[in-house]
Amino acid sequence: MPQISRRSQQFTESVIRRMTRIADQHGAINLSQGFPDFDPPQALMDALAHAAHAGPHQYEVTYGAQGFREALARKYSQSFGRLVDADSQVLVTCGATEAMICALLALVNPGDRVGIFSPFYENYAADCLIAGAQAVYVPLVPPAYEVDWQALEAAFHQGLQALVVCNPSNPCGKVFTREELQRIGSLARAHQAWVITDEVYEHIVFAPHAHTHLAALPGMWDNTITVSSLSKTYSITGWRLGHLMGPEAAVEAARKVHDFLTVGAAAPLQAAALPGLLAGAEYYLGLRELYTQKRDFFLSGLDRLGLPHNSPQGSYFVLVDVGQLLDKPPYAGMDSLALCAHMAQHLGVAAVPGSSFFPDSSGDHLIRLHFARGQDSLAEALRRLEGLRA
Repeated sequence: MPQISRRSQQFTESVIRRMTRIADQHGAINLSQGFPDFDPPQALMDALAHAAHAGPHQYEVTYGAQGFREALARKYSQSFGRLVDADSQVLVTCGATEAMICALLALVNPGDRVGIFSPFYENYAADCLIAGAQAVYVPLVPPAYEVDWQALEAAFHQGLQALVVCNPSNPCGKVFTREELQRIGSLARAHQAWVITDEVYEHIVFAPHAHTHLAALPGMWDNTITVSSLSKTYSITGWRLGHLMGPEAAVEAARKVHDFLTVGAAAPLQAAALPGLLAGAEYYLGLRELYTQKRDFFLSGLDRLGLPHNSPQGSYFVLVDVGQLLDKPPYAGMDSLALCAHMAQHLGVAAVPGSSFFPDSSGDHLIRLHFARGQDSLAEALRRLEGLRA
């Protein structure tokens, strides 16, 4: 057999998606891969049924259907406090996953350095390898996962071409404050670097915290690519509708990458998702209330079980400290990956090992769980997790 590329051998398959397969194999409650087990808004399902018969069923414009881009531009013009041009500053992608790799391939040359806050969503490290870039990891310091400013400044002095900021953060749920983002933006401008923000959880933020678009801050539009998606906001992770926005030259470069990478996102799904983009403020308030209730219910259950955890400010993830469990039987000698496999098989709950989110072993005492499930599913998962202490 001819040889396999060296690039493809530098990273593994997604551990998160692997844990979903393990969950399916053992019939476990999937608290690993972050998708809801409840339906999207009725208006989107009705629009999907209509699109199934009325179309469109053929290619749309490669960088997004006109009406869909215009709806995105209207929504984010309000959020950014500036006019977003649907024809030159918006790209519709196959999920935020594609938007992120498009952004990196458009902005980063092989050999360039890309800053990544740690803990990080596992795709970022693989994206850097695919783009031929060198990842530079900057720690977020627990328990509140605060920015290590000395490390960040040192990273910029190494010559970052770009910095990836996940806000709210997956996996730790950190919401960057306006002041933190201003300081990050000042560093990026001083070093003529891009900031690529991943904001897929922008509408899942818990009071008193508030989400701030870095691109909306004074002077940051020309240095920022904003990546987001409809997946988490409207509970349609399987529709794979993402987008990126930014200055025209950067978006034009990303559009070229997207064109040859996937051609375009699904035309009927863009039509079906339009009611979500037209939703009023009451929808997003309801979403926050829904996930606040889920977070409070799930975290209080972890407290009753005596499982230490962080307090997420946004997203629907929580990091649980299992270090004490790994120090004694029956888990002694396991790492977080082995523990997660054990949990799925023997307890019927699937989690993600903390080692997936760190460049070293510093996260091996953690597992990530998510609470984007119905109340009954969360209650049953907590009941099964009692087995960790048995």
